[in-house]
Amino acid sequence: MITADFLVIFVYVIGLFVVGGIYGGKVKNSGDLFAAGGQSPWWVSGLSGFMTMFSAGTFVVWGSIAFKYGFVAVSINMCYGIAALLVGWFVAGRWKKSGIKTPAEFIRVRFGPGAVHCYTWVMMIYRLVGTGVALYSLAIVLCALIPLPEGIFLRDAVTGNLSLTWAIIIFSAIVITYTVSGGLWAVLMTDVIQFVVLYIAIGFVIPLTFQDAGGIRGFLEKLPAENFALVNSEFTLLFLAGWAAIHFFMVGAEWAFVQRFLCVPTPRDAKKSAFLFGALYLVSPLFWMLPPLVYRVVNPDANPEQAYILAAWAVLPAGMLGLMVAAMFSATASMVSSQLNVFAGVLTNDIIKPLMRSVPDERQLVRIGRSMTLVLGAITTALAVAVPFMGGAEKIVLGMTSLLVGPLLLPVIWALFSRRVTTIDLGIATGLSFVTGALLKFGLPPGSTLSTLPVFSAVADYAHANPRDVEILIGVVLPMSVLAFAEWQRKTIAAGATAFASLREANARLVAATPIATATADVHQPARLVSWCLITCGLGMGLLGVFNQEDRSLLIICAGILILLSIPGWCLRSRADRSVN
Repeated sequence: MITADFLVIFVYVIGLFVVGGIYGGKVKNSGDLFAAGGQSPWWVSGLSGFMTMFSAGTFVVWGSIAFKYGFVAVSINMCYGIAALLVGWFVAGRWKKSGIKTPAEFIRVRFGPGAVHCYTWVMMIYRLVGTGVALYSLAIVLCALIPLPEGIFLRDAVTGNLSLTWAIIIFSAIVITYTVSGGLWAVLMTDVIQFVVLYIAIGFVIPLTFQDAGGIRGFLEKLPAENFALVNSEFTLLFLAGWAAIHFFMVGAEWAFVQRFLCVPTPRDAKKSAFLFGALYLVSPLFWMLPPLVYRVVNPDANPEQAYILAAWAVLPAGMLGLMVAAMFSATASMVSSQLNVFAGVLTNDIIKPLMRSVPDERQLVRIGRSMTLVLGAITTALAVAVPFMGGAEKIVLGMTSLLVGPLLLPVIWALFSRRVTTIDLGIATGLSFVTGALLKFGLPPGSTLSTLPVFSAVADYAHANPRDVEILIGVVLPMSVLAFAEWQRKTIAAGATAFASLREANARLVAATPIATATADVHQPARLVSWCLITCGLGMGLLGVFNQEDRSLLIICAGILILLSIPGWCLRSRADRSVN
């Protein structure tokens, strides 16, 4: 990268801090800090949910799979879209109707305080490790692009580039700063801006990468035939079905996504946000998996984990490579900030607050919440540094998601609808899945004593030959079977289900008795902020075009498109102003 690229990244980071400062003024209480006061527009919530699933790990992990295996990476990612649409149809509105303020509150009401502690710590460990992988993935990208001269303490003596550890620390500090300052409002609004920046950058990489590969015809002729397949021996149809099921559980019950359904005004808005999330993931994977796919025919010997950024590096003009790095930064920042905010909220409201001798006021809760964000950010940073010692990004993402998400989150969704499932059933479903998964993953390695016993040998052989299918069977089929049996076996209504029904009915009465607020122009402030973002990016690209003769036309076209895209947001704001007046 050159000076223009670093300038683009610098301006972008400053913009994130500005947004954090603007929305920091909205944080008056813990509800604002962790739930945006329940006033987020549905499209903001939907885009934020979409970006929460995104990270630099998308480029590193799935970009690596696209580079190695081809279109199967598109199939895997479209499963997210199917999952989110199903969540919108069945689950999202139900969360908003429930009357809860945090997902942990539902666990406490439905299963008791012991389950809250268990879920909090297990889920937090799982998601913080995943967040650490995202930080590590972004650092991999940054380090590949930033050579440093000798004598700078940030330099890695072996590679001559930015040190991986320092890249992780710097990025973490940026995300933690604006998350602590602005709370969920800052997370939501930076997610929207990051969505815009991400797709602007990828939109310019795709045609330029095809041009570098000799056009679409050259790409189709040179790509290995097996890379056109939508499934392969490792990622089978069973895996795809299970992957969609797992992410139905994730989007429907994982706390960062539930938070998106709770922060909107109505159940209908919650459904619409999930539908937007799903629609985007149905159509967009082909769009953003193309660069590493095409780069396979340009440089088949490239490092798969760096294929995405190398493709961008090969074709983008000065300044736009910085925008691509900012887009990857954006994707990861949205995921990291969402997880920090949601778990800081759970620790503050559901763990620390009940343990305090006196009832804390809102100012104390905000201080505690921000402190918890700092602590969790430090832990996540340490985990990111440790990723290479845990087997690498791809292994961690696939293994942990397949084995942990279903056993942890399926019982939560089941309990939203079931009145019979109890805490004991939850413990059996989760515990049995964990034990079985640990046995197959770690207790039956090739050549071990257990794997040679007749009773285990066939299972061990199948597990080693079909690792992805086994993960799906353990993570989806096993806990679902346990819960289905419990549902059939039990004949009485669980005490937690009665308590939850009472809470939901009380919330329905409160909603019915509360006058509907008149819409104000402030509802459209997010659209105006997006317009400002687009105009700023457009003017920046235009300025780069003035000083870059070689790529002037491309940069000017980019600037014009960005400015045109800003118009709808201003029109919406103007219409809102007229309606208020």
